[in-house]
Amino acid sequence: MIRGVRCLLPVVLLATGACFATREDVQALHADVQTLRADNARSDSARRASLDRVVASLNIVRDSLGLLSNRVVKMQGDVRGDLYNVGQQLLQIQELTGQSQQRVQELRASLEAKQSDIASTSVSASPAGMSAPTGSASSPSGSPRAGAATPAPSAGAGATPGPNQLFQISLEQLRRGSPGAARTGLQTLLAQYPTSDLVPDAQFYLGEAYKQEGNAAGADSAYAAVVSGYPTSPRAPTALYKRALGMEEKGNVTGARGLLNDLVQRYPRSDEASLAKERLRTLK
Repeated sequence: MIRGVRCLLPVVLLATGACFATREDVQALHADVQTLRADNARSDSARRASLDRVVASLNIVRDSLGLLSNRVVKMQGDVRGDLYNVGQQLLQIQELTGQSQQRVQELRASLEAKQSDIASTSVSASPAGMSAPTGSASSPSGSPRAGAATPAPSAGAGATPGPNQLFQISLEQLRRGSPGAARTGLQTLLAQYPTSDLVPDAQFYLGEAYKQEGNAAGADSAYAAVVSGYPTSPRAPTALYKRALGMEEKGNVTGARGLLNDLVQRYPRSDEASLAKERLRTLK
């Protein structure tokens, strides 16, 4: 009996020691868990604070983007409105340009007419036509004395109108169906004022006058003079196109095709170039 008790004593002591070791381990583990929880809580708090800051920043960015988007939309609307206004103004300018060119031409012709009237009035008002005092300007026989003033002819009589007057009068004659009178006026302009800025236009309308008269050769020659003499004039591509049409009317398809190709190459941005391309597609 005593002997059995002695045998169980080491086992009991070992079991009791094991129980004590397990409790200490559990306490240590519990402490570690508490520390881990505290660390996790602190980390969660830091992450939450960081996320709050990020969310706040995102809200600020979103508000800023909203304001910027509104400004961009407003700016686009303003730009579209401005572009529309600019387009309207350009159309008005283009319309006024054509009217202004004609009006300027009329004003220049009117100024020339007024200058001629002023010159005629000045001559009429001069004392040239007054008779000289008796015994001072003539000899006893009635003939003028040497050095005496003689009446001057009127400057306005038979005076040639200015280039603008001639051009305006010739265009009016052409519109009224009087190509002969228009041709005479245009030829006078070209002969009397060869350096005028109206020469290219006058040369072109001379071709139009010849065409109305049925003189195809004269019209072709006048148009050719525009292209060769004034290649940078706005009338040049139109004259070249009209030459091509004249060639086609005479049955010279090869010549017409050559002139149309020349027009496309020399004046590719002109309206007549587009017409020439269409003509070339149908020309047979």
